[in-house]
Amino acid sequence: MDKHLSSQFDNELHGISSRVMELGGLVESQIRQAIYALSHFNIDVANAVVEVEQQVNSMEVEIDHDIASVIGRRQPTARDLRLLMAMSKTTANLERVGDEAEKIARMVKSIIESGSARALPSSELKVASELASGLLRKALDALARLDVQTALVILKEDDLIDQEFDGFVRKLITYMMEDPRTISASLDLLFIAKAIERIGDHSKNIAEFIIYIVKGEDVRHTPLADIEAAMNINN
Repeated sequence: MDKHLSSQFDNELHGISSRVMELGGLVESQIRQAIYALSHFNIDVANAVVEVEQQVNSMEVEIDHDIASVIGRRQPTARDLRLLMAMSKTTANLERVGDEAEKIARMVKSIIESGSARALPSSELKVASELASGLLRKALDALARLDVQTALVILKEDDLIDQEFDGFVRKLITYMMEDPRTISASLDLLFIAKAIERIGDHSKNIAEFIIYIVKGEDVRHTPLADIEAAMNINN
């Protein structure tokens, strides 16, 4: 590839990476607003989260179109191809994080409309929601820098969100047994907790894509100890 074409290709890769980071920023904002709507049972903020979803979906389609176009025209190989494939998968995961934010917002609206908002133990989700939001931020930062060490930290921290989710479910079951009148609204809260856990899962997926780009290793469905061992060998 001559120097001019190589420079054009680099610009196209940079453009796609920038768009993915822009989508990440939009989705991160959506998550923060969804968590605010939950913490304060604010229906206006919940509505704003739902409205952003269409913009997220449109950006996903546009980025995927750009990636397909670059692959078709440039026929990249090795790390460049891995980067484009990982960006496509990251885009899909970010769109799904947006879906989870919308789900949280819709459940918050349902809880408010049920009149049960103040009676529910929603504050119990504070730690998990902050962990999930922080994990997404960390994943996007690591993606921007292609930072494998931070990606490994994210894989470990996702387990903390899973533990918070399990603990919350146990508390919520006890709460529903004590007051069966809250069962309907409590189930909405359970769906919110599951959405928060899924945000952590998607952040973990992005961390795995970072390792794939940099190391060329597909570490999906691989035990963490094996991933760490492989990274140490390759360093």
